[in-house]
Amino acid sequence: MARYIFITGGVVSSLGKGLASAALGALLQARGYTVRLRKLDPYLNVDPGTMSPTQHGEVFVTDDGAETDLDLGHYERFTGRPATRQDNITTGRIYQEIIAKERRGDYLGGTVQVIPHVTNHIKEFVVEGNEGVDFVLVEIGGTVGDIEGLPFFEAIRQLGNDLPRGHAIYVHLTLMPYIPTAGELKTKPTQHSVKELRSIGIAPNILLCRTDREIPREERRKLGLFCNVRESAVIEARDVASIYDVPQAYHEAGLDREVLAAFGIEPAPKPDMSRWNAVSERQHNPEGEVTIAIVGKYTGLKDAYKSLTEALTHGGLANKVKVNIDWIESEVFEDGDPAPYLEHVHGILVPGGFGQRGAEGKILAARFARERKVPYFGICFGMQMAVIEAARSLAGIEKANSTEFGETKEPVVGLMTEWMRGNELEQRKSGGDLGGTMRLGAYRAVLREGSKIAGIYGSCEISERHRHRYEVNTAYRDRLEEKGLMFAGRSPDGLLPETVEFSDHPWFIGVQYHPELKSRPFEPHPLFASFIAAAKAQSRLV
Repeated sequence: MARYIFITGGVVSSLGKGLASAALGALLQARGYTVRLRKLDPYLNVDPGTMSPTQHGEVFVTDDGAETDLDLGHYERFTGRPATRQDNITTGRIYQEIIAKERRGDYLGGTVQVIPHVTNHIKEFVVEGNEGVDFVLVEIGGTVGDIEGLPFFEAIRQLGNDLPRGHAIYVHLTLMPYIPTAGELKTKPTQHSVKELRSIGIAPNILLCRTDREIPREERRKLGLFCNVRESAVIEARDVASIYDVPQAYHEAGLDREVLAAFGIEPAPKPDMSRWNAVSERQHNPEGEVTIAIVGKYTGLKDAYKSLTEALTHGGLANKVKVNIDWIESEVFEDGDPAPYLEHVHGILVPGGFGQRGAEGKILAARFARERKVPYFGICFGMQMAVIEAARSLAGIEKANSTEFGETKEPVVGLMTEWMRGNELEQRKSGGDLGGTMRLGAYRAVLREGSKIAGIYGSCEISERHRHRYEVNTAYRDRLEEKGLMFAGRSPDGLLPETVEFSDHPWFIGVQYHPELKSRPFEPHPLFASFIAAAKAQSRLV
């Protein structure tokens, strides 16, 4: 039967519960166990799909088409286990499902309450589908004390009693701030956080303390005494240079050892940390550097492009180079020449996005890359802007635009109203709901034999994750291909363009999907590995 590890957070938000959960999962895997990670989010949105990236960060999309929290990206990258829609749930989705049951009369006239109905729903979500898994790690979003998180804390408290004895433990992630004027780390915030947690019936087994320096023995002893945990279970989570150093750092601090001890698993199987050591070694000892410009519209919050930046790092690992990112807000190009911003870079990446703001700047970035022969990678919206640029500059379609920005006489990019998902026809209306209505999840694509992208994949059949509701209009394909823009990838039915490229350019590829979502430190996505290789070659020319 699966054992459950509940990860909670205290003191402040953004301490890295998702990263800690992913790293712990990786450590348990290194000891030979199977793991599954799940995220409980207290907000009222049904999913993060309609949230602004500048508020919540990126939306991570799973193969089965769920729009989920970005922490699921950490889970996948660190454990290699693909997440599903059953690995992330929100308060909004819980209430939506409970109210649907109530409207159908499933509660037989009973009063529907937070306890037991909401908490039971959360518990069912947590324990469902875990057959054959050794450890299930469950991260609770937010911070202990948040009013919206109370049903989740109550549910995991109940599970501690519902599960067989010794099958559930609690790991509490807190902050130990350093006060320069006092010259010491302070334990009081952690003490208060644990007091808050214990007041709702949860006693943590392990404290994971975020800090920027070593925790002295006396402070460990003090925390253990006042928080009622063993001194050895006060784990130092010190800041590290790279997120891929976290598993090794937590292992050296004893996190995985204490987790297994809390379950009574002693002696624990020896871990194999070789692949994490190899990743860390390669990242800290690069043989060169490249600079990639990310021309985006949400650059004020780097988490809006989390999977993207990690995929670029993976591409650097594959090529033994450090990838420096130059963040450029696309709107800065719209009043002048992009050259001063882009002349020094070795590659240009235009990521996904929504809306007209900054679109013209992205188009100018694509033009600069095409004319100056700088490696260009357009992802989703970035591919669409590259196609519009080619239509305007090469095919003479001066009014080329996207219907996403309003009515246009030349809809080179337009709203999809129907497409095939397997054997089923998906249909959408322009005035319909926004949430969950895009082309979401894994779809197959067929690549043209002999194309550059087919060579990169080493195959003419691929499957990638999508998240978009606008597509390049195939009515313009022939005119664009006459000017050198090859439509190298299509959906299996041939109706939807999936990739474009210029064969006479060193590296100019646009893709309608999001390859960054499937990149791993141990398995860099082939497109990112190839893009960074092209940037590495460009660095010798600049």
